[in-house]
Amino acid sequence: MRVSVCGVCRTDLHLAEGDLPPHARDVVPGHEVVGIVDELGAGATRFREGERVGIAWLRHTCARCRFCLRGEENLCIAPLFTGWDADGGYAEHAVVDERYAYRLPDGFSDDEAAPLLCAGIIGFRALRRAALPEGGRLGIYGFGASAHLAAQVAIAQGATVHVMTRSPEARAFALELGATSVGDTFDAPPEPLDAAVLFAPAGDIVPAALAALDRGGTLAIAGIHLSDIPSLRYAEHLFEERQLRSVTANTRRDGEEFLALAAEIGIRVETTPYPLDAADAALRDLAHDRVRGAAVLHVASELGGRV
Repeated sequence: MRVSVCGVCRTDLHLAEGDLPPHARDVVPGHEVVGIVDELGAGATRFREGERVGIAWLRHTCARCRFCLRGEENLCIAPLFTGWDADGGYAEHAVVDERYAYRLPDGFSDDEAAPLLCAGIIGFRALRRAALPEGGRLGIYGFGASAHLAAQVAIAQGATVHVMTRSPEARAFALELGATSVGDTFDAPPEPLDAAVLFAPAGDIVPAALAALDRGGTLAIAGIHLSDIPSLRYAEHLFEERQLRSVTANTRRDGEEFLALAAEIGIRVETTPYPLDAADAALRDLAHDRVRGAAVLHVASELGGRV
């Protein structure tokens, strides 16, 4: 695939900062990759040359383990991931097994499509893991690339959304997208929550988010990395059937369903562009909450191509 753009995900930052050990030496990061099919390998028939496709985080599963066989390939015991096990999209070209590539909805530009491939898909799965009831009250902790997409899905499905995040700019953006209320990270929402999703990789938020849940509520942690969680008190944080759930990768079905839903509801994707040679700056800005929406690296423009 000839790369047009590649989104900058917080997982890339975790790899760069050493929170996640690389699975391959000198691996090229980037797993929100949008580009054009440049060449087909032997037996590849799903796409045609010149077609726009996307490469996401999940790039291989074994199809034989007990998890794959019961439709939970996100829990595969021998998975491979783009930008962690194999080279990703911070480059002019990338390679992918056609079974793990995605067709992208026509209504999104390359810039807009890139964050859908991880931030969007993982946020979508996190919403499902949070078991938000129809018309329920959702709390969102942290408001970056994934959260701003998940919030729109929840609002489109009739939820009331309350956002807690440390950035004043992000709080204003959340209101712009339709959040009912905003507050600082550890502020209590104005009403008990039926569900919550933690997007910030900070374990010290977990007790506050659990305490904000109503009886039977669920907190889903969306990230692959989380700092240590302080002590929990059973009566305050977990009693009355409150639940704490993690989110591990995604299935390809998650990806297909989310991309279709994003096109159906006309989800708004906010991006901040960077040239490929400013990838370090994009990661620094992400680390310091200086990115509105999602950072996206422009690759093809540097090579005289289309973005």
